[in-house]
Amino acid sequence: MDIRVQEAPFDLGAETNAFAGRQTGMGAVVTFTGIVRDLDDTRMTAMQIEHYPGMTEKALSKIAEEASSRWNLGDILIIHRFGRLHPDEMIMMVATAARHRADAFQAAEFLMDFLKSRAPFWKKELTGKGDGWVAARDEDEDALTRW
Repeated sequence: MDIRVQEAPFDLGAETNAFAGRQTGMGAVVTFTGIVRDLDDTRMTAMQIEHYPGMTEKALSKIAEEASSRWNLGDILIIHRFGRLHPDEMIMMVATAARHRADAFQAAEFLMDFLKSRAPFWKKELTGKGDGWVAARDEDEDALTRW
């Protein structure tokens, strides 16, 4: 299990290749990459992401351990960035490896749902109309009910 919270950008291809390359006996690797998107109703110039070092890594580890206990996984990678990010920049990635694709896909979805709603990151959207903290969304909370 590899969990990183970092300010620096990451190379998606290199991370994916390294993760897949260290798997043995696994039949599936699933990856998901989150990208900062601009808002529909206003131009977002950046997103400021804050977190508490130590607490964040502990929370991400707990979510990953829960995924490992639910599915037969060989490995998990979580990378989540913080700091000032601009639209179209990669904000995070999740990778799961499993002997069977269903475990890898379901675990990746589980991780994404819980990272979106339970990971202790605070996001502020910086726009031409002013800045504002991103509030929890009902649909993100509703996604947790299936787990």
